[in-house]
Amino acid sequence: MKNTIKVERAKKDMTQQDLAEKVQVSRQTINSIEAGKYVPSTVLALKISKVFGVALEEIFELEEND
Repeated sequence: MKNTIKVERAKKDMTQQDLAEKVQVSRQTINSIEAGKYVPSTVLALKISKVFGVALEEIFELEEND
């Protein structure tokens, strides 16, 4: 699953830690999601999209192999 979390964080000048605190997960979880090593739950994906104020589909995208 591809995502634009790093880009969205940059737009809001947020660190991984800032985002992690807002969605109540560890910084390592955000890092793993950004790296594509971890697919977030639906609830977590919705929380992340809400923090950035953009649609879920604008942040997360299925890759052809997913």
